[in-house]
Amino acid sequence: MELDLLQIIGYIASVIIALSMTINSIVKFRWVNLIGAITFSTYGFLIGATPVGFLNGFIVSVDLFYLYRIYSKIELFDTLEIRGDNKYLIKFLKFHDKEIQKFFPGFSYKAEMNTISFFVLRNMAVAGIFLAHKENDDVLKVGLDYVVPEYRDHKNGKFIYHRLRQSFLDKGLKKVIASAHSKKHAKYLKKIGFNENKKGVFEKALKS
Repeated sequence: MELDLLQIIGYIASVIIALSMTINSIVKFRWVNLIGAITFSTYGFLIGATPVGFLNGFIVSVDLFYLYRIYSKIELFDTLEIRGDNKYLIKFLKFHDKEIQKFFPGFSYKAEMNTISFFVLRNMAVAGIFLAHKENDDVLKVGLDYVVPEYRDHKNGKFIYHRLRQSFLDKGLKKVIASAHSKKHAKYLKKIGFNENKKGVFEKALKS
C-alpha cells in the first residue's frame, strides 16, 4: 500500500517526537520536540483533526517559552579547584565513567597528570569537569573536558576557553591542545574555536 503525503508527514512527526524523548540534554530536547510538535500540529490541521492541531500548537508554545527562558537566563559560572585525591572527584569520575568513555575512549584518571583541575559550576551546580596539565612551559594539554548531559549546550566550553583565557595567560600559557578520540568530541572542539593540525591534534591559541 502506497503512503500519501499526509501519512508521511504524520510518520515523520511521530519519529521526531519519539526521538526527542531519548535526548538527555534539555536544550536539544526542547529544539527537537519543537520541530516534532510543529510537524504534528501541521499534520493535524491538514487532516482535519483540529484537537491534534491545537494540542501540538500548545506544545510548540511551551517549547518556545522554555527555550526563551534557557537562552535569556543569566547563569553564574564559576570554578572549583580540586586536588588529585579529592573523594568527590573520584566518585564523580566513577559515576560518569560510561558517558566519559563515549567521548574519551580509554580515559583513565591519573592524579599526577592533572596539574590544572577544576569542576565547572553553573549556579553552584556541578556542570562538568576539566582536567589538564602543562605539556611544555606554555602549552596546556587537556586530558578531560567532560560536561554532564543536562548542560551540553557549549556554554561550559565557551566559559573555559574564553572567559578563563586570561587566567591561563597569567600562568604563562599560550596555547591549548586536545585530542579528539570521537567524532562528537571533534565537533565540540571545532565549535568552540579549536583547529585541527596536520598531526590530527586540535589547537587553540590563547593570545589574540
